[in-house]
Amino acid sequence: MTAFSGIMSNENVLRFLSPKEYGYTVWTTLAYAILLIAAAYVIFKILKRMKIRVDERLAVAVSPFVVFGSCLRVIKDAGIVDSYLFQTPGIYVFVFSIFFAVVLFAVALQKRLKIEYYKTVFFLGVMTLPFALAQLDYFNLLGGATIIVLLIPWVALFSFVKWQPSNKIVTLLHLFDATTTFVSMSFFGYYEQHIVPTFFINLFTPVSFVFLKLVVIVGVLHLIDKLAAEDDDKEFAPYLKLVIGILGAATGTRDFITLLAGI
Repeated sequence: MTAFSGIMSNENVLRFLSPKEYGYTVWTTLAYAILLIAAAYVIFKILKRMKIRVDERLAVAVSPFVVFGSCLRVIKDAGIVDSYLFQTPGIYVFVFSIFFAVVLFAVALQKRLKIEYYKTVFFLGVMTLPFALAQLDYFNLLGGATIIVLLIPWVALFSFVKWQPSNKIVTLLHLFDATTTFVSMSFFGYYEQHIVPTFFINLFTPVSFVFLKLVVIVGVLHLIDKLAAEDDDKEFAPYLKLVIGILGAATGTRDFITLLAGI
């Protein structure tokens, strides 16, 4: 979800929403999806060869890099930098390359000093955030507060639901993404630029996107759990959940920062 400020001219609005400029057409969306699936599979095989378990430690390690990548994308939207590396799909390659290099260093450090790799990766990832976050000014605190307030009932509801913690976290990350889209479009004059969300939002309303995402993500997670029971590789299902969670967290964080900064 990328957007325009309410004070922009009609010319800017049309340019900003141009599929030709931003590349979000049906075909490019399909191409990106195929590339994502292929890359995710290759990365899973690499993790297996490196004997890195797909668990909560890996999720903790990758989390600051998700925020870092989202910040870089907003910095690109703000015009502070202008490089293909900071837009889809280049930004995924760029951030993953940094993350992977850090993981290699952390694994080597773990062998020598017995420091668990995820602690090193998380620490170095957090160290990237002040630089990225400092490039923007944040003044739309009302927008951010609105999103947080609307998320509180979901968090409270899920605290009573008997479900795997990983499933709850992944679902809440996507609800965060959908809620940010709803608030931004409904109250602050933003537009959705991706093909699939735009179709459903135009067909119904922005708030319907929240419940649509809830149904889809819950359904996908139930399917993954069902298939996991029949799969000999017990790490593949958690890996799929991690990838799905990262996608929700990345787009949600990018939109949240965009709204805070009024980009």
